[in-house]
Amino acid sequence: MHLLSRTALWLVSVLALLPGLVSAQTVVEDFAPMLSAAHRSPGNVARDAYRHPAQTLAFFGVRQDSTVVEILPGSGGFYMEILAPWLQQKGVYIAANRDDSLPQYLPDHQKFLQRLKAEPALYGKVIVTQFRADRHPIAPASSADFVISFRNLHNWMDQGELQESLRAFYAALKPGGVLGIVDHRGRSDQTQAEQMANGYVREDLAIQLIEQAGFRLDGRSEVNANPLDTKDHPEGVWTLPPTYRLKDKDREKYRAIGESDRFTLRFVKP
Repeated sequence: MHLLSRTALWLVSVLALLPGLVSAQTVVEDFAPMLSAAHRSPGNVARDAYRHPAQTLAFFGVRQDSTVVEILPGSGGFYMEILAPWLQQKGVYIAANRDDSLPQYLPDHQKFLQRLKAEPALYGKVIVTQFRADRHPIAPASSADFVISFRNLHNWMDQGELQESLRAFYAALKPGGVLGIVDHRGRSDQTQAEQMANGYVREDLAIQLIEQAGFRLDGRSEVNANPLDTKDHPEGVWTLPPTYRLKDKDREKYRAIGESDRFTLRFVKP
């Protein structure tokens, strides 16, 4: 046998004995069965065109054998509908939902728990932990492959809890683990303070603050970009769908714009 062939055969044999050494690259098509699954709510399916869940999860690198912590999935459960069933055989899905320190969110949390209980075939293996800043461990220390968060940075910045939240994420992630962040992208010609009330976050500032918490920026994606979003709406991001805070006023105008322009960032815990 040719030396190169023997070497290749030896390498394949070694990798077969060490299945954890190499993990297949996740691709968009891996999530297709979940996107078209009958259990997904019609409202969430309608938002796929704006949120690009398969492309976003593939960019983060989520695998079926991953331990994934989603921060504040809420009763809407957009990503939970996709990830919890997809991970239940080989991976772990952890929902880090609100604790009881903010009573206004308790009804939504109870609705979330009732949903899990009502659909055990889909959500029976979901692990629920508490989250608010760093008051609680969102997962055992250094146990998570991924911590993912969608459109939450602006809230934590406004509440003065961003760095504490990032500490909780850092503690939960394994070395080499990924923090995936999606949020409303703010204007670069305004300060963060000038646009905080509108729900937007400067991308450069988000990167700076997350890196200050010890993470390393590992990738940026424009998959959730929306160049039609002018970011000067009377009720901020909530003017746009799906909130439509102005109700029927100029609804078609905002429907044509779509959901907000968003940055999609992947960070790694060294």
